[in-house]
Amino acid sequence: MISNRESARRSRTRKQKQLGDLINEVTVLKNDNAKITEQVDVATRKYVEMESRNDVLRAQASELTERLRSLNSVLEMVEEISGQALDIPEINPWQVSCPMQPIRASADMFDC
Repeated sequence: MISNRESARRSRTRKQKQLGDLINEVTVLKNDNAKITEQVDVATRKYVEMESRNDVLRAQASELTERLRSLNSVLEMVEEISGQALDIPEINPWQVSCPMQPIRASADMFDC
């Protein structure tokens, strides 16, 4: 009978230890989950910000392209009216480089 009680006591002790270990593991996993959720939130905010910036840049590029087309059209009209051949460059707005305004980027722009 004593050995049965001792066995039951060891079993209860073992189960309590297992329960304590599981509770600790749950705490660690909840903390990890909170950190990952925060990282996802930061990355999402950065993504939304970059997407907004890209939308502005797309709108500006579209506006500048339209201005360029308009200016080329004016030059073509001047050419027709004056009868003089003008050198109207065909410019692809996506290939124009601006050496005076370098693109500034850093690797940490996309860090979470």
